[in-house]
Amino acid sequence: MAKAIVIIPTYNEKENISNLIPEIIKKTNGDVDILIVDDNSPDGTSDVVREFQKEHQNIFLMTRPKKSGLGTAYVEGFKFALQKGYDYILQMDADFSHEPKEIKNFLKKIKQCDLVIGSRYKDGVRVLNWPLSRLFLSVFANLYTRIITGMPIHDATGGFKCFRREVLESINLDSIRSNGYAFQIEMNFKTYIKKFRICEIPIVFTDRIQGKSKMSKRIVFEAAYMVWKLRIQRLLRILK
Repeated sequence: MAKAIVIIPTYNEKENISNLIPEIIKKTNGDVDILIVDDNSPDGTSDVVREFQKEHQNIFLMTRPKKSGLGTAYVEGFKFALQKGYDYILQMDADFSHEPKEIKNFLKKIKQCDLVIGSRYKDGVRVLNWPLSRLFLSVFANLYTRIITGMPIHDATGGFKCFRREVLESINLDSIRSNGYAFQIEMNFKTYIKKFRICEIPIVFTDRIQGKSKMSKRIVFEAAYMVWKLRIQRLLRILK
């Protein structure tokens, strides 16, 4: 049988991770392994995960010495998953903005695709509890990304995804330096350029209830810069 793992980066997500891990186990019947990549959270997130590990052999914990960003957390998680022989590698947020019940839908769709993206904007807008300013920024960012990069993706900045291992094996993960939205865009673009099959499935995105958002102006500016960098790379590829 195909092996699947979900990678969840954390920083000060003690309350959320306490509830999220049992929910993932429940919604997947324990058939999906879980890797938490924690950036030395001062609130004791890693300690919560260690308690779950006492009863569940399919929960793994990677602790990093300091807060190093979302992108590098996923890259280290991807390397772990490839080394351990997983066929399907999912990524999701720790704050319940991504519904654990959707994991089964990702694993069903990935049988037809190489990358499945959980889309907030496919067949309408499915975002709850965001202020209009944040929603407008997100919608505009995805339209901007689609126009500049040429990727036919409705939600290029979304973080709920499932990769086939072949996709991640084809990408030089050590070259990935981006974080936040830029990381999501860059991984999608590298998958798209290599002509892998990309699918989107509609999901409902709910803003976090507990904890503090990691959104910042730096994340937005990095994403805006990234799309032009990728466009130039695409043009150079065409000219070769």
